[in-house]
Amino acid sequence: MEEGNQSVVSEFIFQGLCASKELQIFLLLTFSTLYLLTVVGNLFVVLLIIRDHHLHSPMYFLLANLSFVDFCLSSVTTPKLTTDLLQENKTISFGGCMSQILGVHFFGGAEMTILVTMGYDRYVAICKPLHYSSIMDRQKCIWLVWIAWIIGFLHSLIQMVTIVGLPFCGPRVVDSFFCDIPLVMKLACMETDTLGRVINTNSGIYATTCFILLMISYTYILLTVFLRSKDGASKALSTCTSHIVVVVLFFGPCIVIFLGSVNITWVDKFLSVVYTLITPVLNPAIYTLRNKEIKNAIKRLWASLSNMKP
Repeated sequence: MEEGNQSVVSEFIFQGLCASKELQIFLLLTFSTLYLLTVVGNLFVVLLIIRDHHLHSPMYFLLANLSFVDFCLSSVTTPKLTTDLLQENKTISFGGCMSQILGVHFFGGAEMTILVTMGYDRYVAICKPLHYSSIMDRQKCIWLVWIAWIIGFLHSLIQMVTIVGLPFCGPRVVDSFFCDIPLVMKLACMETDTLGRVINTNSGIYATTCFILLMISYTYILLTVFLRSKDGASKALSTCTSHIVVVVLFFGPCIVIFLGSVNITWVDKFLSVVYTLITPVLNPAIYTLRNKEIKNAIKRLWASLSNMKP
């Protein structure tokens, strides 16, 4: 190559999820439905929290940010995935590929930090209720969310700077449905095994650290409630269990993929579908439909809309 790091590859080709036409049609209907539910569900949560002043508290402010991040994360890959299921040649431009890498790591990194912040918010609310208003005041809550977005941006920027400078001059087939950074790095015209392990370990350690912090928060919550009240323990266990399910579904695949403990292609694809498509659609249901205040807010919204009818 005469131009050093300048790429001569203008586009990449996705291998996709499967080769069967019948299965692709089934996946198209399934993924389109899930994405529609993701968009409607998460944006509804955001607008409901903005509209209803009863929900203007730190917990729901964080929930609104989580729903917005879920909407954005799913939108990075799912529209392209669904349209590619109708295409014979599943191509993406070099710029589009880099944008996917930037978006997945930006919103994925921000979501990890927001989930940790939500776990900390619940820990303070349940374990230190008398100090909650002073610890989680409005200004501090806003700063915590800003920090989450900044961490997500810095995390994605590091990934982007690392890969955009690599020379791509030969193979251009990505064995996935989106530009997954480990797979794209393998297509570079140089040895990237060491660099790939460093990048994957960095992401894996970040995800694992956030996961451990969340588990510590929920463990403290359950122990505190159990020691105070047997009846409250069962309710807290039910709530925490549903939250932990979301956490495991999101962090589990990320940790497995980036720490490289699985080298089976179809398993990697399945895990990628889980954290980019399945988890974003589950969050609105788990975090809101079992929440009494959210249900009351929906009833108030329905009542106001009914009164507006002629």
